[in-house]
Amino acid sequence: MKNLTFETLKALINTPKRVAIIPHINPDGDAIGSSLGLSNYLVQKKHNVRIISPNNYPDFLKWIPGSDKIINYDSCPKEASEFLNKIDIIFTLDFNSLNRCGEIKKIIENTSAIKIMIDHHEQPEEYADYIYSDTKMGSTCEMIYHFIERLGDGKMINKEIGTALYTGIMTDTASFRFPKTSPTTHRVVATLIENGVNHSKIHNNIYDNNSVEKLKLIGIALNNLRLIDSNASYITLSQSELDQCAYKKGDTEGLVNYGLSIKGVKLTAIFIENKEEEIIKISLRSKGNIDVNQIAKKYFNGGGHKNASGGKSYDSIEKTVNQFKSIVSSNKDLLND
Repeated sequence: MKNLTFETLKALINTPKRVAIIPHINPDGDAIGSSLGLSNYLVQKKHNVRIISPNNYPDFLKWIPGSDKIINYDSCPKEASEFLNKIDIIFTLDFNSLNRCGEIKKIIENTSAIKIMIDHHEQPEEYADYIYSDTKMGSTCEMIYHFIERLGDGKMINKEIGTALYTGIMTDTASFRFPKTSPTTHRVVATLIENGVNHSKIHNNIYDNNSVEKLKLIGIALNNLRLIDSNASYITLSQSELDQCAYKKGDTEGLVNYGLSIKGVKLTAIFIENKEEEIIKISLRSKGNIDVNQIAKKYFNGGGHKNASGGKSYDSIEKTVNQFKSIVSSNKDLLND
């Protein structure tokens, strides 16, 4: 694995090639936005490009320009595999472990195509031929912006690319609230807006297009919100509660942040039961020096960022919550600091 030099990349994409772009499983706004932004750019450079998502993604992202051309590997494995078996370059975006791309992992491991990782998460695995990694960045979409600029093609960032990138930057920084939102981040989004991006419309499409069922689910989640002492909290959602509200992919997006919005709370989690996969899906958030990335890795088969990570548990929701309470108890000094 080598750090990607832009001179190397210029040589790689100098002539048209078959290119696959892979986001992580259960792709979010940053994964979809970065994939669509990079795809649009490479198409302008005359490459034959396909975005292949490991599985489906939330409906509130399906308005982004170009999203209708994304291939869902789960529902179209033959079409996806046929393209992947004939590619020259494969970009993996917004993840740094092959366990994060589902069934496509086997294809990536066995392909002779050049593998390029672009990601902002910590401790990348060594599966790619070239890596562009920056853990200081708040989103992979911001990295794609700099990626295109450093190739000397900043003028090719049109409204469609900008819309995709703004979506990912906005969602992965929790509307510019997370600590990794830098002055550079704001300069990037200012440029995107100057290039015609309608930031108000993007926000409305993501956050103000809720179903009644989703709002009822939020109500149940808030009713299930519990405090641990005065500086930690958690939310639970059972499968029956999800079913009661006709749950659709993406309906629980951002719910974990409610627990962190409570005065004095520095650590929070949401535990969501998934009967089909026989797991408890976990999202963790923190403030300050509480490293939920390490908690996710050590206890919950996951990882991510220092203040925002995810994982899963194979125990019951009750046992998983009790484990979280034990973690809180063993970190009281840090929580009280």
